[in-house]
Amino acid sequence: MERLINTNRLQPPPAVLLALEPLRAISDYVAGVVGPIDPLPLGDGHPVIVFPGLAASGAATADLRGRLQQLGYEIYDWEQGINSWPNTDFDQWLSLLGEHLNRIHARHRCSVSLIGWSLGGIYARELAKKYPALVRQVVTLATPFPDKPESTHAGWFLTVLNGGASPVADALLERLRVAPPVPSASIYSDSDGVVAWQGCLGTESPLHRNIEVSGVSHMGMVHHPDVLRAVAELLVQPC
Repeated sequence: MERLINTNRLQPPPAVLLALEPLRAISDYVAGVVGPIDPLPLGDGHPVIVFPGLAASGAATADLRGRLQQLGYEIYDWEQGINSWPNTDFDQWLSLLGEHLNRIHARHRCSVSLIGWSLGGIYARELAKKYPALVRQVVTLATPFPDKPESTHAGWFLTVLNGGASPVADALLERLRVAPPVPSASIYSDSDGVVAWQGCLGTESPLHRNIEVSGVSHMGMVHHPDVLRAVAELLVQPC
């Protein structure tokens, strides 16, 4: 039976998990270098855009993008530099990201898969809602889309970037909780040290799956072989 989570009562992960994030991320990176024991499914060549997490740039997702490229996909960085909460109207920001999506869709003449890590997953989901005809599927990595910023250890940083006020008004939060009208999957870890894993859960449906990768750190999501395998198996599915 699916667990129902009250996101209004979620708390940030224990401080010890946050403190261990850097060491665990190194371990996850090493595990990624060793790589999966079994071969991963090869892709069909369709385009994929990868969105980085808060305070990260495309450099942080380069390893994941390189591995997916080796599987046969046409991989693209989001091309917006370091990710922070948009300093403009949220829909104007989405329109800017949508221009990039439209160019890639026109170049390949087929729908585009979107992969978003943490905050980047918010953008990926909202793009799929705004441009559903252009999006093949959405995969989020440790993205707390139904969760309030205050229930993450990154929430204070977003508040600082927004001049001391919460960047996510209640109306926007309700909007972010709505599932995209395309296939989507949320990959999460119950040992995430930055966001409450319960806040990464969407309602299971024919269009949405929640996939747990146990023991993976928040910062190690883009390196760990279990995450890579989950992403590869999702991308290869016909949509």
